[in-house]
Amino acid sequence: MTETAENHNEAAQDQGNHLDRHRRRMTGIVVSTKMEKTAVVSVTRVFLHAKYRKYVRRRARYMAHDEAGACAVGDQVVIEECRPLSKHKRWVYKSTLRKKED
Repeated sequence: MTETAENHNEAAQDQGNHLDRHRRRMTGIVVSTKMEKTAVVSVTRVFLHAKYRKYVRRRARYMAHDEAGACAVGDQVVIEECRPLSKHKRWVYKSTLRKKED
């Protein structure tokens, strides 16, 4: 009986770790901090066009939760996927890679 309980607890812990590992992370540039506790991050991705075999650049803007207000416009930051926090916010600010140079 104890072996089964131990295996069940280990499986539950592994499952919790499994969920944390698969949160997507993106790197982008902060383009706006005008909202309270929110930063808008512009993420650029490059991919090869299937038909024309040319590299194409696409940009998306994500609203990220910034509790401390640590982001500034122009900073390069890392954002991580999270549960929905509002209608548009599904990302949270993790760290700053590079501050904007003045």
